[in-house]
Amino acid sequence: MEQAARSDKISRVAWGTVVCLLLAPSLPLLAQIGPSALSTTQEQEPGTKLEAGRFDTTLPVSVTPSLVPTGAAQVPHRRTEGLGFGIMGSGTKKLPPYKGLRYDEDYSYLKDPARRTDFWDPIKYLPLGDREDWYLSIGGEVRERYEFYHNEEAGGAPADQHGNNSYALQRYMLHADLHLGPTFRFFGQVFSGLENGRIGGPRPDIDEDVFDVHQVFADVVLPLGQDDTLTWRVGRQEMTYGGRRLIDVREAQTLRRTFDAVRFLLRAGRWSVDGFVSKPVLNRPDVFDDERDSKRSLWGIYAVHPLTLLPDGHTDLYYLGFENQEGRFDQGTAYELRHSLGTRIWGQPLPWEYNFEFIWQFGTFGSGIIQAWAVASATHYNFINLPLRPRLGLVADITSGDRDPKSANLQTYNPLFPTGAYFNLADPAGPQNFMHVHPFLDLHLTDRITATADWGFFWRESPDDAVYRISGPPFRTGQQSQKLYVGSAPALTVTWRATRHITLLTGYVHFFAGPFFDETPPGKDIDYFTTWMTYMF
Repeated sequence: MEQAARSDKISRVAWGTVVCLLLAPSLPLLAQIGPSALSTTQEQEPGTKLEAGRFDTTLPVSVTPSLVPTGAAQVPHRRTEGLGFGIMGSGTKKLPPYKGLRYDEDYSYLKDPARRTDFWDPIKYLPLGDREDWYLSIGGEVRERYEFYHNEEAGGAPADQHGNNSYALQRYMLHADLHLGPTFRFFGQVFSGLENGRIGGPRPDIDEDVFDVHQVFADVVLPLGQDDTLTWRVGRQEMTYGGRRLIDVREAQTLRRTFDAVRFLLRAGRWSVDGFVSKPVLNRPDVFDDERDSKRSLWGIYAVHPLTLLPDGHTDLYYLGFENQEGRFDQGTAYELRHSLGTRIWGQPLPWEYNFEFIWQFGTFGSGIIQAWAVASATHYNFINLPLRPRLGLVADITSGDRDPKSANLQTYNPLFPTGAYFNLADPAGPQNFMHVHPFLDLHLTDRITATADWGFFWRESPDDAVYRISGPPFRTGQQSQKLYVGSAPALTVTWRATRHITLLTGYVHFFAGPFFDETPPGKDIDYFTTWMTYMF
């Protein structure tokens, strides 16, 4: 009975969401505003230099360019006809892309009716009263996904008699962004994540949350001179910084990551400085049951500034503090207080791109001390004038591992809250105690279709520490094998950005288990396949 009631509840939420999305197109008719000319905001031309964002997330941790939000590539657009929804849009017009952090989108330019060219533009700018800077903006996302595993976790995960596990995942998100002049702003977002058919049930925190509040925060913007501002942001919110190695929203998974946080965002001259105190939010499976993680805390300060010594140079400087009352590593579980000092040096002096990051961690673990580190690099070259505009790259990372599981001291690097597709879409292991070399090739098959082929090779940095999960805990203990080589993973990902609104992605990963898994069975090779369609408005 309980299972039947739960299934009925999920069905009602799913159908309710579909009905809402079907009714939403009536809003433009009520607004009675006709689209006209082109928006002045332009989109990224493939093979051209990206706009230097204050907190750049365009250079992925590894080989995950296909996770760039819908519309991040050039997406020609024509006034929508027939059904609307952006399904039939194509032509020569271009509109601004949807962003990975939806609260970063700015639709104030739509106060000019001549710039309203997209089917959804009438609900992107709903004026309140006679003031142009008082308005409401509405948006959302639907993602339908299929996943298949053969020998998940090298054969250690639940599966059928053939080692297979296939299932469907759904994500529904709806947000409202209220602007009350240049000083006050309120942002709210609800979401639903559903899983169906997975043997073993939904994975905690990433697969299922029937319905809950994903983000709700308020901004107060204080001017500091002509162009400088200080923003105070309080509430539940997404955060992502730098190369996404330490703090990210976890876009690859169904349930994105949020924090209950108090932040300040300072924009002064060419400096961008963020400071925050936060608690991660735990995604629970039922309705309105998400809760603040009482055992973990994250705080820090993150600054970005141009670095004129290097071509198109930028530097990130940051400190992050992390507390975990139950830190889990191969040597055991204990109270963890960890401090991270890091810098990232990056730029895109096309045809080259570079991204180097250096991290030192220190603190206490139980009665011992923490001394850990990480060095990461990503270098790319764009052959802009060749057919298919190839983009060659090499990613190389190394992170420290524990030297002696019997010692109270700990040398294992902690990636904190990293992106959910660190090495590839399958991520057979996490970035703790790892050496990693990863060549890849991007090809632009058309202006809308991109193919990425890559092959990652993985070793343990220390033979006395575990292989860890991307979520943090040990995956396989390192105390039963001295073999360093973990395995390799070739992957192929094809992304079709059909319109500004619609993206389709298909990915395949094979993991060749190495000698370490042979000595810590089961050690079977892994096959992973996924495909999804995302609609954003």
